Amino acid sequence: MSVTIKDVAKQANVAPSTVSRVLSDSPRISEKTKRKVRKVMDDMGYHLNFSGRVLVQQSTQTIGIVMKRSSSHSFDNPFFSELLRGISASCHKHDYSINITTGDSEEAIFHDVVKMVQGKRVDGVIVLYSKEEDKVVPYLRERDFPFVMIGKPPADANDITYVDNDNILAAKEVAEFLIRLGHNRIGYIGGDSHFEVTTARLAGFKQAIAEHHIELPEAMFKNIQLDSGDAKKIVSELLEVDNPPTALIVTDDFNALSVMLALQEQNVRIPEEMSILSFNNTIISRLANPPLTTVDTQSYQLGYESADCLVELLGGGEVFKKSVIVPTVIVERDSCIAKKAMSDEK
Repeated sequence: MSVTIKDVAKQANVAPSTVSRVLSDSPRISEKTKRKVRKVMDDMGYHLNFSGRVLVQQSTQTIGIVMKRSSSHSFDNPFFSELLRGISASCHKHDYSINITTGDSEEAIFHDVVKMVQGKRVDGVIVLYSKEEDKVVPYLRERDFPFVMIGKPPADANDITYVDNDNILAAKEVAEFLIRLGHNRIGYIGGDSHFEVTTARLAGFKQAIAEHHIELPEAMFKNIQLDSGDAKKIVSELLEVDNPPTALIVTDDFNALSVMLALQEQNVRIPEEMSILSFNNTIISRLANPPLTTVDTQSYQLGYESADCLVELLGGGEVFKKSVIVPTVIVERDSCIAKKAMSDEK
């Protein structure tokens, strides 16, 4: 026979209402009493009946996760796996489960979100991106449904709670790192141009080269789009530019690996003939040959903070728009050397 709240209350010598308040982590109950009741729960093997909680509280204890693209595509990139690991850790702490969109297109993902919201399958949503002409965020705002974004919201949506890096500053620091190494012919390979993170990092890069009076032709600026990213074509085009780059910034480790493979096919040595610096500090950057110098965006922390913010929103009370900026740091490895050292190698 399963253990009930009344059984726990009798064993702990407290009222059943006290046990219920301990389960909801009510501030009205002292920490001493919470510890005593929780110990009894553990000793008796009590587990919360979430189905019953849904009926009583109209809560699913579930958070919806809206992927950047289809889940299969996103899971190829370790950055998203780390985001989800952080979200899962926070959800576990707060006794929430997660429900991930599984559509293979933007339209399918949108319909997944509609089903989540209208079917009352989740209490709130974390959107793992910020994108122009997106249907998901306007829909959630229109429905006044609790959600948090990872990424800076559009300028006309300044009431949204979000978690992000300072991507402009991060990209500026990356450019200045390469400039200090003597590079002034720097190729830039961004991600999908429809996403806010891509435009922010490009803005930071352009700020840095402008401040150092470096002029680069448009042919040095490229993007790897989600649908048609061809690293081989982009690398070939960069190598054919008059006075080609001596260094490349690639704004994602996943794309940087494709770029490195394309360079190696062209017999371009890294870092002796081309320095490379990327973003996200995923396992890819550590296992690449050579290991990549990269920006640690603390993807686990981005996920963890986003879930914490959403649980806070779901806690009720007066809610104010909140933003959390997770700091970044450049992790130096073996894919970048000074331009002078490159010349000496030749």
